Amino acid sequence: MSAGCRADDPGPFAEPWEAQVFALVVSLQERGLFTQEEWASALGRTIRPEGKPEAAADYGRWLATLEALLAERSVTDSASVQARSDAFLRAAAATPHGEAIVLANDPLSST
Repeated sequence: MSAGCRADDPGPFAEPWEAQVFALVVSLQERGLFTQEEWASALGRTIRPEGKPEAAADYGRWLATLEALLAERSVTDSASVQARSDAFLRAAAATPHGEAIVLANDPLSST
């Protein structure tokens, strides 16, 4: 355990996928897909949509923001993101408790 960490402190991420979203955002910034300013602006639009109350900047909103930026930059489209999300949910349902979820467990997977 590193200095300053407590055993009862869960750290900044509640779940592993949150750390993965964070790392993906940082990696894509480092590769030049978007700047920190572009990310901050896009996340701001997600958590403070016009005419609606401000929402928490949780990692679900980080993920939604990232998906929107990837679509804006033609890296992927919303249909592809939805297809992958659906495949993951099917794989999760087909995976025995305690095992890692892999897309190959999707009953509709061709691989």
